Amino acid sequence: MAKQHVVKAAAASVESCPCGSGLSYAQCCGPLHQGRIAATPEVLMRSRYSAYVKRLTLYLLATWHRSTRPHQAALDLGDGSTKWLGLRIVEVRQDDPEHASVEFIARYRVGGGKAVRLHEVSQFVHERGMWFYVDGTFKS
Repeated sequence: MAKQHVVKAAAASVESCPCGSGLSYAQCCGPLHQGRIAATPEVLMRSRYSAYVKRLTLYLLATWHRSTRPHQAALDLGDGSTKWLGLRIVEVRQDDPEHASVEFIARYRVGGGKAVRLHEVSQFVHERGMWFYVDGTFKS
């Protein structure tokens, strides 16, 4: 039994990060999900994608700007049937020291349905030493 626990812990430490960075989850989004501050809007975007994959509601709310943050009950991450298939960062634009945007494409599938492509330009603001997601505009 103890060997199984050690094997599971070792596997978790080398688990690939869902954001597609090529790093392990422990080296990439894991520390952010545990409280480390995202250094850039792109890093925050990647960690938020990973939070959707891992269904980390509290992290998503904590990184959402207070002016647009939904109530916890309104943030529906589904019943677990959504399978996130990948994230591609298209463009990162720093408008000024406090404002930036990240254009990305995320792919997912709900249940056994067809893959869906989510193409969005997300807006971020830097306040109190942290980046926050403000909102996004969908692209067709």
